[in-house]
Amino acid sequence: MIKVAKFGGTSLSEGSQIKKVAEIIKKDNERRYVVVSAPGKRWNEDNKITDLLYLCHAHLKYNVPSEEIFKMIENRYKSIVKDLGIKLDIEKYLEDIKSNFNKKISLDYLVSRGEYLNALILSEYLGYEFIDSKDIIFFNMNGTLDEEKTKATIQNKLNKKNRAVVPGFYGSTPLGEIKTFTRGGSDITGALISRYIEADIYENWTDVSGFMMADPRIVKNPKKIRNITYQELRELSYMGAKVLHDEAIYPVRKANIPINIRNTNNSDDIGTMITNKKKYDPNDVAITGIAGRKDFTVIGLQKFYMNSEVGFVKKLLTILEMYDITFEHIPSGIDTVSIVIDNEFLDGKLEKIIDKIEKNCEPDKIEVFKNIALIAIVGQSMAYTSGIAGKIFSSLGKADVNIRMIDQGSSEINIIVGIEDKDFEKAIQSIYYEFNK
Repeated sequence: MIKVAKFGGTSLSEGSQIKKVAEIIKKDNERRYVVVSAPGKRWNEDNKITDLLYLCHAHLKYNVPSEEIFKMIENRYKSIVKDLGIKLDIEKYLEDIKSNFNKKISLDYLVSRGEYLNALILSEYLGYEFIDSKDIIFFNMNGTLDEEKTKATIQNKLNKKNRAVVPGFYGSTPLGEIKTFTRGGSDITGALISRYIEADIYENWTDVSGFMMADPRIVKNPKKIRNITYQELRELSYMGAKVLHDEAIYPVRKANIPINIRNTNNSDDIGTMITNKKKYDPNDVAITGIAGRKDFTVIGLQKFYMNSEVGFVKKLLTILEMYDITFEHIPSGIDTVSIVIDNEFLDGKLEKIIDKIEKNCEPDKIEVFKNIALIAIVGQSMAYTSGIAGKIFSSLGKADVNIRMIDQGSSEINIIVGIEDKDFEKAIQSIYYEFNK
């Protein structure tokens, strides 16, 4: 069996954490390939190295002194090397980065150095081969991943190495320049390596023991989700339950490789296993998880005989396209349709959109509901269990929460309700406790 283990920034924030990581890796001989993030926060008010590197680049770009910021970065890495007692000449690598400091220094190059340096340190501490991501992950000139070249190179290089440490977050362009993924992209690096070497499991180590049924900031001590499907994860992640980078799901899902979310600080906990399918167990809680987001606007339209008017929804969506706005949901009835839009896309555009809708669609009535929150109740078992919707609506009624919108996907694994922002926490609590009495 081959396991790829990716460790996040909190797992590698300082020397003591890296020692934990090394113990985890050495405990299981099947953990052959390790992907690392840059050092994260050691405490709440601390700085992530990647944030400091972004700040450093901004200072360089605008001719603002950056020495103090980079000194903080240097001190963190020197401290880690000292704590680990390794002979790596970290000052040489830090000086090499500083030698490139000028106005034109690439942002992608500079912010990727956090992962690069951490991978050098961990590979030295473990005695594993260091493989630079720029030599195995490749982008096209338009910024998209060059899948064929990346696959061939990963298979060619890693299959020849029994054990290796790889920095996450970046690759290289056809010109040989460093190119990064979006923030959190180390998850993607781990997923690509897992897929192309045909790993049996992709372990993602972080500071939580997997997914919870609800946000622990809202529900006290929520139950842990031991098994979840990729489809369920996608629904919960979209609604704000972020543990794993969204783009990291696709490569391993396509290859049918399970992801195991684990906790570096509680390595004996088996965490959450994410798979393509899971067996239906009538003894399981009918829902897998609850997640939600605030700050949406709902534009509700009513027009008699709307169902007989060809192209009505097309006209509506064309107006959104004109203003470069995406929608979240379109619940509809025979003579009604509602468009749910994230507020961040509506800044200064709502009145113009309403005006266009009135002129182009000629509805009988338009209503706008602001400060709406969406809550998704997700579970593969929901399709096999009667009375789910009744329990949800009953719990909200008991909590005196008014439902503004109801939507259900064709897959029947989720029900989405729209409520007022002010009732958000109360609504999640009432639904959770209804299913966990």
